[in-house]
Amino acid sequence: MKFPSQGLYAITQTESKSIAQVLNEVEAALKGGAGVLQYRDKSPIDALALAQELLSLCHHYEVPLLINDDIDLALAIGADGVHLGRDDCDLVNARQLLGAEAIIGISCYNDLEKAVTMADQGADYVAFGRFFPSGSKPLASPAEIETLRLARQQLTIPIVAIGGILPENARPLLEAGADLLAVIGGLFDYEAQSAAQQYLSLFHK
Repeated sequence: MKFPSQGLYAITQTESKSIAQVLNEVEAALKGGAGVLQYRDKSPIDALALAQELLSLCHHYEVPLLINDDIDLALAIGADGVHLGRDDCDLVNARQLLGAEAIIGISCYNDLEKAVTMADQGADYVAFGRFFPSGSKPLASPAEIETLRLARQQLTIPIVAIGGILPENARPLLEAGADLLAVIGGLFDYEAQSAAQQYLSLFHK
């Protein structure tokens, strides 16, 4: 499964939700056109069961599933890859564990130098953010749109923007160089299929 070159990057919203509810919402987002899903769950009840269901659902829609932070879980279910943050396993070790075909993305926050280094080490994409106030990461340090512009000049791998992104504030991020928009609340605080379609429309104007 390949990482998309552009589009909507959906991230699960799991807090206080049943497995069935998460699956229903994710399927709606996939029907709306989300091109990749990240399973992010800071207080999982049964991560293995949910991740397995998400993998089956994503592959039905021919969309890759990435696991946030947890390489062991990714290996256990045969996920398409992982997304790694500041305190997670380093890229080189992750690649050794997951193999050459795995998709590995890296959070780079507002750090262009880190993004260039990660690209050189074989990351499949890098993510910058947060760009706007975010309910899922209220204490995250802000990133600058100028970082996207500079990254676009220096990187050939896909660039993901994250953090409080809504259809009405996303266009400057795309114009600055973001290839994908990573979204949690902007999708799952609303009816996910129609919300996904609103994001996708930004890529066709």
